[in-house]
Amino acid sequence: MTDSPAQIVLGLDTFGDMTTDLEGRPRHPAQVLRDVVEQAVLADRLGVDAITLGEHHREDFAISSPEIVLGAIAGRTERILLGTGVTVLSSDDPVRVYERFATLDGVSGGRAEVILGRGSFTESFPLFGYDLADYETLFAEKLDLFAKLRAEGPVTWSGRHRAPLVEQEVYPKTERPGGVRAWIGVGGSPHSVLRSVQSGIPMMLAIIGGEPRRFLPFANLYRQSQEELGIAEPMPLGVHSPGHVAETDHEAREQLWEYFAAQRTRIGAERGWPKATRFEFESEASEGALFVGSPETVAQKIARTVRTLGADRFDLKYANGAMPHEMLMSSIELYASEVVPRVRELLAG
Repeated sequence: MTDSPAQIVLGLDTFGDMTTDLEGRPRHPAQVLRDVVEQAVLADRLGVDAITLGEHHREDFAISSPEIVLGAIAGRTERILLGTGVTVLSSDDPVRVYERFATLDGVSGGRAEVILGRGSFTESFPLFGYDLADYETLFAEKLDLFAKLRAEGPVTWSGRHRAPLVEQEVYPKTERPGGVRAWIGVGGSPHSVLRSVQSGIPMMLAIIGGEPRRFLPFANLYRQSQEELGIAEPMPLGVHSPGHVAETDHEAREQLWEYFAAQRTRIGAERGWPKATRFEFESEASEGALFVGSPETVAQKIARTVRTLGADRFDLKYANGAMPHEMLMSSIELYASEVVPRVRELLAG
C-alpha cells in the first residue's frame, strides 16, 4: 500500500458515445454533442473536479474535435477542469495542438488540460495521411516537440514527420508557469511509463481490464524513475477506469450490462476478441477495472485503488455504449453528490 494524496482530484470522462433515447431510438450525433455539454454543466454545478472528452473518428462516438466541445462547456461552467482523454497526438500537429489548448486555457480562465496519447483506435491515421508503420515513431517525435513547446519560449526542433522549427515562437502564451497542463495516457507498457517521466509530463494510467492492483508495478516504476532522474517534486499519477453508478449494485449492473456487452462485442469483433459474457462483466465489476455499483460500492473501490497505486487523481469513464442521456445524468449526479464526498471521507480516515 502507498499513501493516498492529501487532496484527490476526482473527475469524469466520456468519448461522447452515440446514445439512444429511452425508447431505444438512436440519437443524432448533434444531439449527443449537446447532451455532453449538459452532462459537463451538471458535473461542474455539483462539484466534480474535471471532465475529459476523448477524440475519435468513427460512427459510434460523436466527438472528433473535443476542444470545440470543451470551448462550449467553458462558456457555461465556472470551476471544472476541461481536458481531453485522449488527444491523438500521433496524427495531429503538436504546434496546432498546443495553440488550441493555450487558447482554451485563456478563454476558460486557466482550466484547460490535455491528455496526449497514441490512440487505441487507428482511424485517424489513414484519415489524416499517416502510415501505421510509423505508429511508434510518430508519437515519440511529436511528444518531444510538444514537451519543448510547454516552456513557451523560442523552439528549435527537427524530426522526420514534421517541418523543422528554428527559434520559433508559438502563440498564445498561457498565464501559468510550465505552459499548458498536460498528461500522457498510458495503457500499461513500461516503455510508456518511462517516456512519461523523461518528458516531464505526468502519467494518466488507463485501467480498463483486470484488477487495479496488477498495475502497481507501473506506478512503482513511475516513482522509481523520477527518483533516478533526480526529479525533486513528485509528478502526479492519474488513473482512468470505466464505470456506472445507480442507487443499488443490482440496478447499476442491470442498467450497464446491455450497453457494455453491445459495445464490447462490436469493438471486439474488429479486434478479434471473444464475445462479451456476463461472467466477464460480473468479474470485472466485482474485482476488476469496472467501477459499477451503488455510490458506496463505487466509492470504496475508488478509494482502494487510489490507496493501492498512490494515485493523485481518478477519472470515471461514465459513458460506456449507447446508454440514454437520462441514465448518464443520473449516474453523474450520484457520482458527484455521493461518491465524490464518500471517497474523500474514506481517504481522510
